[in-house]
Amino acid sequence: MSTATDPQPQTPQQQPPQPPATDPLLTLCLVIVGALVLATAGYMCLAHPSLTGPIATVAGALAAAVGVAFAVRRR
Repeated sequence: MSTATDPQPQTPQQQPPQPPATDPLLTLCLVIVGALVLATAGYMCLAHPSLTGPIATVAGALAAAVGVAFAVRRR
């Protein structure tokens, strides 16, 4: 009996890592919270015009932070 024809164990091809899938419930919660924050900021700007400047400053900083977070996550 000869064992010269034993098959070699096959190793599976390595796949590139897949990005984590976004949970639909998390996305829905983020959209709802974002809409509520925008609605609150809009109401504050209409009801208290003197707060428009500070609200715009904070909104700009938050938009920049969200943009940086998305840019870092996409890499």
